Amino acid sequence: MKTLLMIVGVVVVVIVLLIVIMLLIGSRLNPNHTASRSIKLRRSPADVFAVLHNFEQSPAWRSDVKKVEMLGVVDGHVRFREEGSNGAVTYEVLDDIAPQRLVTRIVDVDLGYSGTWTYDLQPADGGSVLTITENGVVTNPMFRFMSKYVFGHTATIDTYLKSLAAHFGEFTQPGEGK
Repeated sequence: MKTLLMIVGVVVVVIVLLIVIMLLIGSRLNPNHTASRSIKLRRSPADVFAVLHNFEQSPAWRSDVKKVEMLGVVDGHVRFREEGSNGAVTYEVLDDIAPQRLVTRIVDVDLGYSGTWTYDLQPADGGSVLTITENGVVTNPMFRFMSKYVFGHTATIDTYLKSLAAHFGEFTQPGEGK
């Protein structure tokens, strides 16, 4: 029994030490980051933009979004709330230039992260290239560590781009953005 208690004690100390190290490293990382990824699709920029811009229909093709609620226009910006695997997040549209550019920004201030996504569409060989650039701020040191070293800053963008390609019946891997 004494040996078991000692093993449990050592495991607890190691876990606490790892958490402290992750928090320390995370607190020293720059909270700001930029990540960019692209895919080529066999659809016109107008076709792609129509899907991107139809926020309410995104649960039909995005497995990470369960529901979208349109919140109307606030201070001149369209707002919507996505509910999904990461909880509820409210966004607003900052820039809307069909069919070439869309910019959304996280409105919520208590998530531990915030920022913008810029969707840039360019015509390319009978289709289009979509580049998503994330300008993010991760205020939570633990999440900052995890996003830098565990799942990476491009994980959410890659999931989004793969889901979009699958929606169009295409299977492509995202590559480095601009």
